[in-house]
Amino acid sequence: MKYIVGFGKFWYDFIVGDSAVLAIGGAAVLIVGALLARSGAHAAAEVALPALVVGTLALSLRGTE
Repeated sequence: MKYIVGFGKFWYDFIVGDSAVLAIGGAAVLIVGALLARSGAHAAAEVALPALVVGTLALSLRGTE
């Protein structure tokens, strides 16, 4: 059982690390990108994805003062 717990702790620390905002934001950007690509809205994806990445980075930096 301790190997399973250690494995889970490793992946949590590897993915989340110091910023849960970046981990959640990165997953959200990937999901939005997949949904836009599946719907055929490639032009919207070209605009929305960089804006979402910059917004996620801004949110993560806001709390570091």
